[in-house]
Amino acid sequence: MNYVLNPCLDAQWNMAHDEFLLEGLSGKVFCLWQNAPSVIIGLNQSAYAEVNLPYLRENGIAIARRVTGGGAVYHDLGNLNYSIAGPINEMHDALDIVPKALLQLGADVQRTGRNDLTIGGRKCSGYAKRLSGNRIMIHGTLMWDVNLDILTEALAVPGSKLSSAGISSVHSRVANLREYLPQFPDIQAFKTALHQILAGEDSEIKLTAEQLSGIDAEADKKFRSWEWIYGHSPESSFQSSRKFPCGTIEARYSLKHGVLQSLSFSGDFIGNLPADELAQKLIGLRPEDISEVNVSDYFDGLSSAELAKLFL
Repeated sequence: MNYVLNPCLDAQWNMAHDEFLLEGLSGKVFCLWQNAPSVIIGLNQSAYAEVNLPYLRENGIAIARRVTGGGAVYHDLGNLNYSIAGPINEMHDALDIVPKALLQLGADVQRTGRNDLTIGGRKCSGYAKRLSGNRIMIHGTLMWDVNLDILTEALAVPGSKLSSAGISSVHSRVANLREYLPQFPDIQAFKTALHQILAGEDSEIKLTAEQLSGIDAEADKKFRSWEWIYGHSPESSFQSSRKFPCGTIEARYSLKHGVLQSLSFSGDFIGNLPADELAQKLIGLRPEDISEVNVSDYFDGLSSAELAKLFL
């Protein structure tokens, strides 16, 4: 199978590259690639509901939205990603390509559930797919030596606090392939061996400067945009509580396409004006914009930046 080499580690650019493999090429092609630490959410997910956004911001972890469905996944340099695209009539065995290659390498993986690969009863990979015209793309993750502690925190439900038992549970449900393929000293050796099996005697497709420029443009226009990453989110409801010098404030709110649709405050806080008035002012704003509104009349001594921390 012909292949494209992609050394880029930028998650948002790589989402544009994946879309190009699906829509910009003909014939059957694969690509093995990696991302710097990032969370990739599915096409139909809410960035606010599925990801621990404060943790991502504090730790410099990127967020990107892909063009396929499924759930949120954490990527780092201990993870190897694969993408396979081609005409539908040449892709009848596409879901078996990677599992068969892993079996050749000595990893006894099984396709299970909706979209998982497991080994030893634990998940080591997930995949998703997308149709475009007469072409289909399947892409997925291969966990080689992913930092499971960071994975757990990055994908924690907003507002939740995972106990050590919760983290241990995640460790018990997922597996790094490194445990099962000790003959490979690192992920690059694993990547090279997998690439050789998938490529066989076929050759590289080298993208032109014009094609790469087009991917750059699509990454900037679409995949890096607030509208795609956050604004594409469906409606979700939240409840958040935080203690401030003025008292405890609890917010119940809903977001649709990244904008506040409903909001109410409760708690034992002190303020000069009714908090319901402020709630009405904030509806229609993005959570990121709350820090620009004067809130001190409603919550004594509280800055708008501090109130913004109550939201995701």
